[in-house]
Parts: sequence; structure tokens; C-alpha cells
Amino acid sequence: MPTTNDIVLRPRFKIEINKNNETVLQMFQDAKKTPSEFIVNRIDDHVFIKFPKYKQHFWSPQLHLEINAVDSDSCLLHGLFGPNPTVWTLFVFLHFMVAGLFIAFGIWTYSNWSLKMPYTFQFSLMLLMIIIWVALYFAGSIGKTSSKNEMAELHDFMNAVLEKESLS
Repeated sequence: MPTTNDIVLRPRFKIEINKNNETVLQMFQDAKKTPSEFIVNRIDDHVFIKFPKYKQHFWSPQLHLEINAVDSDSCLLHGLFGPNPTVWTLFVFLHFMVAGLFIAFGIWTYSNWSLKMPYTFQFSLMLLMIIIWVALYFAGSIGKTSSKNEMAELHDFMNAVLEKESLS
């Protein structure tokens, strides 16, 4: 990846590595044992790299790597930058709640309209849901922008682990 802007705009990436997948997974397992600024966890073919609790904030990203064998001498590394799962769950919940309320207010508005009753209040609640959707979008964009440097740090750490074995 040439620039950190690519990371922000395209949080998924794929790298072909000319090593056995177990060798690459072991490199990350070894990185877990050496002191660093990151927490490395491995579960089967998945590696999770994140910041320690004292360096985390609400928008702190983590890097999820999936390392799959292509053949005995090469593997494919799939990387995904994402927020803390708690933050992701919160945003999904809020989006579903806003969508559900929008639909409910839409039904209420239509019912009042078809009964020729006043529906200004219900319609204004629908507009409020749209405003909240826009606010959630901008909050997510601000969070992604504020995490750009941290995503670059995670990416650099991943590259350092992958290059360390090449130098040995």
C-alpha cells in the first residue's frame, strides 16, 4: 500500500506472500512474545492486532488478518481495518434503531394522512430520523479520519513483522 490515504479509503487489502501460511502465522505468534506497542492475538488462521487498553480511545482501530494457504510455498494475507467490535455493534444498533423508527413514523404519518388527520408532527419525526442518520454518518467519518494515523501504525507493524523474517 503506497500511502496511508489508501488505508482509510480502502480498509481491506490483500497481499500474496511467498511463504507457507504456518510460517507467517508463526511470525505473528513470535511477535506476540516480543514486547511492542501492540497486542497480537492469534486464533487459527486469524491474527488480530490492536492497541493496548491504555492507548485506546473510542475510535481506536484494530487490524484483522486472515492468512490462508494457497499451496505449500505461498499464502494469501487478507487484511481488514475496523473499529473495536463494541463500537461497531453500537453503530449497527443505532442505524437499525433509526431505520425502524423511520419506518414506524412513516406508517404513522401515512395513516394520519389517509385518515385526513394532521400529520405534521409525525412527518417532522421522520425528518428527525434522517437528520440523525446524517449525524451518524458524519460521526463515523470523523472517527475514521481521527484513526488514520493509528491505522498506518498498525499497517507498519504488520509490515515490520513480515519483513523481520525476510532479513533473518
